[in-house]
Amino acid sequence: MHYTHALSGAAAGRRLSIDQQMSDEALVTLIARSDKHAMQVLFVRYNVLMFRFLMRFVDNESLAEDLVSETFIDVWRHAGQYQARSLVSTWLLAIARNKALSARRQRSTDELDNEAIDLIEEPGDNPEVALQKTERSALLLDCLKRLSPAHREIIDLVYYHERSIDDAAEIIGVPQNTVKTRMFYARRRIAKLMAAQGVERAWL
Repeated sequence: MHYTHALSGAAAGRRLSIDQQMSDEALVTLIARSDKHAMQVLFVRYNVLMFRFLMRFVDNESLAEDLVSETFIDVWRHAGQYQARSLVSTWLLAIARNKALSARRQRSTDELDNEAIDLIEEPGDNPEVALQKTERSALLLDCLKRLSPAHREIIDLVYYHERSIDDAAEIIGVPQNTVKTRMFYARRRIAKLMAAQGVERAWL
């Protein structure tokens, strides 16, 4: 009996190791073939990230959980449409974003500045460092909440989720220069809000 349990545990351990080593792309390929286990693995791998991402849109835990479920339902139904032109995580966040936008469609949104610029220096500082500083964290969080939805979204993707300009552009569905433009104005707005509170330069 003990030997049987040992074999079962060893098999489970090997399966877990295989799951951890399997790429996201391979999992999606299996999901497209209706592999439920691959779906479970992908869900475990990304559901927390998805929840945190969605919370910045809807600020409601119950709704965010529902949207996570809806996102993975779409993944199950449309995995065969994934063409590997972007990372699986980028594809997932794009689906989640569309779900979140639909959920808050009734809310008014600010007009977006879509004028592209050729080059804006990408930030070298991570705002997470500033957030860890006790004396500034509350001020910075308040400033982030006062950004327009479009600008807050850019800060969230580029800094907190560490997405590249290319990834952010694909997730949102806008040109790269538009992402850079919004990031520039978001950073400038935060700098002004922080300066008004006596914090010079913020994390620009």
